[in-house]
Amino acid sequence: QVQLEESGGGLVQAGGSLRLSCAASGRTFSTYNMGWFRQAPGKEREFVAVIDWSGGITHYTEAVKGRSTISRDNAKNTVYLQMNSLKPEDTAVYYCAASNWGVVATTSGRYDYWGQGTQVTVSS
Repeated sequence: QVQLEESGGGLVQAGGSLRLSCAASGRTFSTYNMGWFRQAPGKEREFVAVIDWSGGITHYTEAVKGRSTISRDNAKNTVYLQMNSLKPEDTAVYYCAASNWGVVATTSGRYDYWGQGTQVTVSS
């Protein structure tokens, strides 16, 4: 069982930066691949980024590639999403999720545990 809690969201102007954090409970955090998803009003939840259990493999959706960095600190049971050059279209609730799938996954169905989400609002 893994419990996840996101933090770091907020209101930021376009072009600004935010670092989201996701703190996990449980001693098995380091065995999970961790992903970030987001859901904008009226839209489906979409994949943003994923990092494998070791931190050696990462993958991003094209919309954030080059502007965002996912990282993890297994000693602190925490995964991060650094987002730079934010755009109004990045506005969404951001969720972190844990996956036991054998390879990094971009589909929400491959994730076993989810946080409650943190709101990111980018003003123009």
